[in-house]
Amino acid sequence: MHMEQLKISIIVPVYNTEKYLAQCLESLINQTLKEIEIICVNDGSKDKSLSILKTYRRKDSRIKIINQKNAGVGKSRNNAIKIAKGEFIGFTDGDDWVDKDFFENLYNTAIKYNCEIASGDFYRQGKFLKSKKLKYKKTEAVFEPAEKIKNAFIPKYNYVWNKIYKREAIQNIHFPENCYYEDMRWLVKIIDKLKGFVTVPDTYYHYRKNEGSIVTQKSLKHMNDRIIAEKEMQNYMKQHNIPVLVPYKLYRNIRIKILGFNIFKIEFYYPNKISIKLFGFISLIKIERNF
Repeated sequence: MHMEQLKISIIVPVYNTEKYLAQCLESLINQTLKEIEIICVNDGSKDKSLSILKTYRRKDSRIKIINQKNAGVGKSRNNAIKIAKGEFIGFTDGDDWVDKDFFENLYNTAIKYNCEIASGDFYRQGKFLKSKKLKYKKTEAVFEPAEKIKNAFIPKYNYVWNKIYKREAIQNIHFPENCYYEDMRWLVKIIDKLKGFVTVPDTYYHYRKNEGSIVTQKSLKHMNDRIIAEKEMQNYMKQHNIPVLVPYKLYRNIRIKILGFNIFKIEFYYPNKISIKLFGFISLIKIERNF
């Protein structure tokens, strides 16, 4: 396959995901869109992830492997973007998977509507249950910044992996490195700057929620990085006059416990809402106020 024929470069950061990596790679090599390359970045894995990657590379020459010392997801994606040759770029995490026609549907829709971003639906897969988190009702192309942000459900869903992006348009906008929530800080800028955002219903990315994953590890750095990312995202939207059309829950909340049981939970929603819940899930009251 000639490089100029590549339609999508799929970037896969991999760190200790041996349990799920085969399912991820199977979903990619069996895509109905064949003109792809799959750039896997082994981010210093200590398990059998690299061995699994090499096995799949022998099966499918479209797989490329970058080996690096552990540096995080931001660095992994940046390094892969440097060598990517596809017309568009997509991201898949090493413990997730996609529908077989996921990238074909996104690519064809992006081309048809002349948009630099196409966005699909996604499920969140828990240990026992899966839930449909984002379900577009129709195909819709929008070009105004506020409408693009709204249709991406920013800032509620700051996920890079259910979308594809015009490669030439994102090459000089790098992911923050050495931090968590790099996608939250990157995505709002990308959606604002790229021309055209189109929704693609009935095609799914499957996001696995693992208790041991980076996202669920509540370290002090994790919490601080979340606060920094939220502030940077909010400041960017204010500076560029982008209204918050989809309220979202701030990282901070207050729990009131008696004998170890949650009695009340107070959740803060940006930009100006407070929700008080009994036992943490029964909604009692919502208050409008300025933080």
